[in-house]
Amino acid sequence: MSDTVYLVVVIAAAALLAAGATLATVRAERGPTMLDRTIALDVFTTTLVGAIALEAAFSRRTDTIPILVVLSLVGFVGSVTIARFASVEPEDEGRIRTADEIAAEDAARQEAEDADREGASDADHHGTTPEGEVR
Repeated sequence: MSDTVYLVVVIAAAALLAAGATLATVRAERGPTMLDRTIALDVFTTTLVGAIALEAAFSRRTDTIPILVVLSLVGFVGSVTIARFASVEPEDEGRIRTADEIAAEDAARQEAEDADREGASDADHHGTTPEGEVR
């Protein structure tokens, strides 16, 4: 590949990365929700990784690979952290139940199982043919 074509490809890729980073910055500023901003910052981080990778490919350097790995991990951990705290949990989900509450729930569950067992007929459990079934 000639140097001119190589340079044109690098410039085109850099222009697309710059456009993506600009649009992501605009979305991060406008929002309107926190999740919109989070996604925009993820896109910005990804374009930054792409730009560093493009520079590394253009200059034929491999010493920027650790920077790419660290930047990718920081972006991932940040996204997961924000997603974890932005998720909506039921009100009782994070509450620690007392021993009495656990015992009451177990007793209610046991009563429901007993009621299900008593409601079943003996014919269902002793090998007889249900009505309407052909042998």
